[in-house]
Order: sequence, then structure tokens, then C-alpha cells
Amino acid sequence: MHRFSVAPMMDWTDRHCRFFHRLMSRRAVLYTEMVTTGAVIHGDRERLLGFDAAEHPVALQLGGSDPSALAAAARIGVDYGYDEINLNCGCPSDRVQNGSFGACLMREPALVADCVAAMKAAVAVPVTVKCRIGVDEQDPEEALFTFADSVVNAGVDALIVHARKAWLKGLSPRENRDVPPLDYDIVFRLKKSRPDLPIAINGGISSLSQARELLAPRAGAALDGIMLGRAAYQNPGLLLGVDPELFGNAAPLRDEHEVIDAFSVYVAAQLASGVRLSAMTRHILGLFQGRPGARSFRRHLATEAVKPGAGLDVLRAAAAMVSRHETVAAAAQ
Repeated sequence: MHRFSVAPMMDWTDRHCRFFHRLMSRRAVLYTEMVTTGAVIHGDRERLLGFDAAEHPVALQLGGSDPSALAAAARIGVDYGYDEINLNCGCPSDRVQNGSFGACLMREPALVADCVAAMKAAVAVPVTVKCRIGVDEQDPEEALFTFADSVVNAGVDALIVHARKAWLKGLSPRENRDVPPLDYDIVFRLKKSRPDLPIAINGGISSLSQARELLAPRAGAALDGIMLGRAAYQNPGLLLGVDPELFGNAAPLRDEHEVIDAFSVYVAAQLASGVRLSAMTRHILGLFQGRPGARSFRRHLATEAVKPGAGLDVLRAAAAMVSRHETVAAAAQ
């Protein structure tokens, strides 16, 4: 089980984002955006699944509910080199509900078990599931524990629990990320009652100090891992603290300016292959959060990187708006 991972986030955790995040932590496990089985089987696989070897360890999150299609998509993912296959049983968006996958699968634990069993039979890498604690009027105590038992019996390797309900009726996908109350304690109760099941917790975790608190034993149970979502995307500089604070290893780079320097090499190669600058820089807007010049950095990238022909000079000019001295001093605190 991964002690720390960055969550799959639709429209965010694409290959450029994951490469950027990898620069700041050697130990974090990175997840793709959810990719549907139909897209994997019938779509442009290189565009959807291609990734840089530097991203390892990296997991592919699949969306689907047909066991045979999931098995086929999992095999394709493993052939591409993914280190783990994860099934999405937590996303509450309308397009997910209409496709009969995502959080609505919390109502169908037997079907999810069939999906897990089919993928386990198809691939040798770990097969994991990301879920909520329940949906709509379900009793979380009953729904989550029944769901966990079903996937355990099917051979799941780990469960990642977003510690909120998903309200499929009445709340938008955005509201479902914040409005349903967090219940971390139920995840600890699940771990205590099923100690052999590797469990990671997700939802509302905004800092590494909070991550450490959730990794500490509570009520006779200790969780196996933490999954960070929006905080890692919106304030990516915090990833520089993952290796030293959670693993006792040195950070790969000293500060955010060294991250920009390293990312520039990747950006240059991608620009040469025809990728637009904004497709990469959109993921780094929050890098200098809280630093003098951070707003100018964001504004320059937001306005200049989208222009036709925008190149590496735009990124360098944006980074120059944040003092290296200030950044190094902050990193040393």
C-alpha cells in the first residue's frame, strides 16, 4: 500500500501534470485521470495512456462496470507499463452516472466484486478500488463495510476511501467535493475491523501535517496511506515536503525555482513535439503560493502561455517574477 499518493483528478492529472509532480517527490504514487474502458479499448491509446517513464510509480484509473471490458482495459494498461490498475467507484459526476460507473457502483457491491475479480484474473499488477463511504440515503456503516467485504472477497489489493458520501441527487460534482461532511472515523473503524485490508484515506486533506495526523494510530487502528487531491494540485510546492516529512528521504530538488528549471527541460522537449505551452503551464500556476511575486507569476502564465507560439521564454519570465532569495529562505524555514 502506498503511504502517499496524489489523487486521480479529471482534467487535471494528465501526463504533463504527473511529470511536474514527480519532480518534487520520488516516493509519491501518481494516478491518471479516470479513463473509461470504452476509450481505452477503442480510442487513441497513445494520447490517453502514454506517459513518461519518469512518472513511475504511476497508476491507471479506469471507469467502467462491465467485468470483461475492465479486464481488457486493464491488460492494455499493463501493456503500457502502468504499475497499478484502480477502479473508480467514487466519482459523482453526471457523465459517470449515465455510464453506470463511478460512485453509483457503491449500490452494487456484487457487480464491483465481479469487476475486481475479472481484472485480478487478467493482470499481475495490484488492482485497487477508490470509493466513497456511501451514496445518497445509504447508511455509511452498512454500505462501506459491505462494499469492502465484497471487494476483499474478490481479491482487491487495497481500498482508497474518500471519507464523504456522494449525493447523486441534489448536489453538483463540485458540491460533492465539499458539502457532504467528512467522516474520517468511519475509515478508522473499517481498518480496525478489517486489519488485513490495506486502506488509504482521501478527502479534505489540505497539508502534510494533517496527513501525518491521519497516518498516526487512532482508536486502535492505523491507516496504511494518504491520498492528497486538490491541495496537491492547487499548492503543488507542498509536494517538496513529501519525501523528507513522510519518508525520511531528501527532497529531489531544493526549492520551487529548481523545480521550474527541471520542468523547463521537459517543456522544451514537449514544445518541440508540438505541445502547446499552456497545456503544461496550466498545472504549475499554484507553485509559488504564498511567495512574493506569486500573483505576477500566475498572471503572466495565464495571459502569455495561451498565445500562439508561446515558448520557454514565457515560463522563464514568469519564474523571474518570484525572487529566488525569497523562495530559498522560505524553503529553509
